[in-house]
Amino acid sequence: MEKYLDAFMNAFNGTLTWTWKSILFEVPWYTNYFWGLTVISIVVWLLEITFPWRKEQSIIRKDFWLDAFYMYFNFFVFSIVISGVYNILGVVFGEFNITAKSFAIIDIAIWPMWAQLLIFFFILDFVQWFTHVLLHKYAFLWKFHKVHHSVKEMGFAAHLRYHWMENILYKPLKTFGVMLLGGFEPEQAYIVHFVAIAIGHLNHSNIKITWGPLKYVFNNPVMHLYHHAYVLPKGTYGVNYGISLSLWDYIFKTNYIPEDSGTIEIGFKGDDKFPKDFIHQNLYGFKKGQN
Repeated sequence: MEKYLDAFMNAFNGTLTWTWKSILFEVPWYTNYFWGLTVISIVVWLLEITFPWRKEQSIIRKDFWLDAFYMYFNFFVFSIVISGVYNILGVVFGEFNITAKSFAIIDIAIWPMWAQLLIFFFILDFVQWFTHVLLHKYAFLWKFHKVHHSVKEMGFAAHLRYHWMENILYKPLKTFGVMLLGGFEPEQAYIVHFVAIAIGHLNHSNIKITWGPLKYVFNNPVMHLYHHAYVLPKGTYGVNYGISLSLWDYIFKTNYIPEDSGTIEIGFKGDDKFPKDFIHQNLYGFKKGQN
């Protein structure tokens, strides 16, 4: 038991210290996710203000500050807490001789850096796309994903508005994705992470972007707005699941963009009764009768 407690505290303290050093600019800029997230958020917000898609939407839209809190909570506070738990799991797996290379199907460490980053990006994005499908398909997971879909006015900060339980599902699957690559994360993986944050912010922003012919590869705000549509196509439990890439939706026929006015209602049936505050939203899903 002592070794598990030590594993938890070491990871917890390490992540906490790193986050604090990031705030104080005491880590390399390319690993400073605190200020990286902040700068990307400000840039996309300024783009929203300068080139608004829905011109009637307020600059400080509905739930703007709630979503901003979610952004930092999910990216940093929850990560600090959960890091200890994942370190304990690492100790447990080690006792069963399960290593980062146990499930490797390819070893990208010997590839050129550009190829490492590209395959890393594609694999992680597909894992997230697949996880996203599960969040919509299964009722017990949808209960938690409702937090993200309770947004009623779309803006960049809605990107990271999600129930903390989603991390419990996403993180192990993303880790498994890395294990398929030989347990190897490219040295310059920070490029992929920052690109994913920027694309995610843009996809939720009040900016009309379609990327032209590249819309079949990259997700965009028009496509993602229909993912949040209040009224979905009959017979579906969701559309446009893409995170950074729209590619998977076009491959698996889950793409849907009937028009691009940006005026559709977003949310879900019964969202008027959904909790409006952070605490109750994050308790949602644990009580019987909620679905």
